[in-house]
Amino acid sequence: MQLEMSQKKIFLVLIAISTVSLLLHHGGHLNLTLEAFWLGCPSSMLSFAQGSSGPSPKHTSVAFLKTHKTASSTVQNMLFRFAERNNLTVALPITTCDHQFCYPRPFSAHFAHLHTTPPDIITNHLRFSRAELRRLMPNNTVYITILREPGAMFESLFSYYNQYCLSFKRVPNGSLETFLDHPWSYYRPEEKDSMYARNTLTFDLGGDKDRPSSEAPAYAKRFAAEVERVFSLVMIAEHFDESLVLLRRLLSWDLDDVLYVSLNMRTTDSKSSLSNEITTKIRAWNAIDSVLYDHFNASLWRQIRALGLACVEREVQLLRQSRDRLVRGCFGGHLPPLRSASQITNKELRPWQPSAKVTIVGYDLPVNVTNKGHVPPRDDCLKMIMPEVQYTRLLLRSESLHYRKRFLRNSQQSGHASGQVRVHKESPSLLPRPSGTMARSTRGAMTSIKG
Repeated sequence: MQLEMSQKKIFLVLIAISTVSLLLHHGGHLNLTLEAFWLGCPSSMLSFAQGSSGPSPKHTSVAFLKTHKTASSTVQNMLFRFAERNNLTVALPITTCDHQFCYPRPFSAHFAHLHTTPPDIITNHLRFSRAELRRLMPNNTVYITILREPGAMFESLFSYYNQYCLSFKRVPNGSLETFLDHPWSYYRPEEKDSMYARNTLTFDLGGDKDRPSSEAPAYAKRFAAEVERVFSLVMIAEHFDESLVLLRRLLSWDLDDVLYVSLNMRTTDSKSSLSNEITTKIRAWNAIDSVLYDHFNASLWRQIRALGLACVEREVQLLRQSRDRLVRGCFGGHLPPLRSASQITNKELRPWQPSAKVTIVGYDLPVNVTNKGHVPPRDDCLKMIMPEVQYTRLLLRSESLHYRKRFLRNSQQSGHASGQVRVHKESPSLLPRPSGTMARSTRGAMTSIKG
């Protein structure tokens, strides 16, 4: 009897080891679920929809307010790739707005390109208007955004828009310290692009960046409460991976859905180190942004503690391990080298350069070396390192083609229903087309990448 019990225990141990090995081998969400089980973590992978016997479905209606100089380009790229993998429609700007929704004008549903409606996801730069977004997006849309510590963010804004924003451009020698000593000597609230020079987060969120100093503290608290009512998650750039853990759980996504590589970065020599004195001056000048950041940084950590610090840290480690595996699979072990735009051979991978005084780096076109020679990476790998402007154009071309096919199919069905037989060669004028500039600029985008 004892021998039989021992054999059963050995058998169960072997089964457990085999199961663990299988889960670890496959990685991804199975590995994540196993780790969550071991740690006693609440896991969205194991959560079930109310009244359902299966896992909660992925939430696919998302509005991401893309703020400036906050790692938002990295989140946007992640959302673009998620949309493509799941056959979702991304709202994109009309061509007269370029790759932003006519920013800095307040967002209007009319800024969305007809060929990209009705959308599931919206993520390009816009100035927030809840009423207009509700006109465009599904009723169950989840709103998210991201903030960054005001000192580091303002230094980045000053460097990035130094030759673009007049409030910065008129500062002698382009000195951040000089600007902060007497900001009102250079700042003009009514000027074009003044939103980059004060309380940029507040402006992006639809708030009043120039609220008088006497009213600013009370206004900032009210505005933070208003933002919290609308946005289900406010990510924090300094805690990016922890924010992704919360995002993944909020949307019931897999771990693979939130993998990323960092985009739209400056070279080290384009950055300035900040003293405590300079940081204090920046926060005082951007007082409303500072209140917003402090409020939502504290909120983020309350959510993390509610999940359990150890659980979140373990999930962060799993995310980073999965990202490393993805990079190895895509690029043969390491990320492609960072290069300035002029050094990147493929124009579809060159990031936009705001001026000659700052260098934004991108990834040089990599190749995998096999016994068959040099093999270009897969399209999905290339899209991980594709800058915002080029990816937006690529998506618009793709979605325009889908829109035109739907239009043609619906037209043919309508013709049959009315007893008229339409020939396949309909007049091209009956088909909605993308604007010429954008259509020409996107044609062959992925072909040139593969070449």
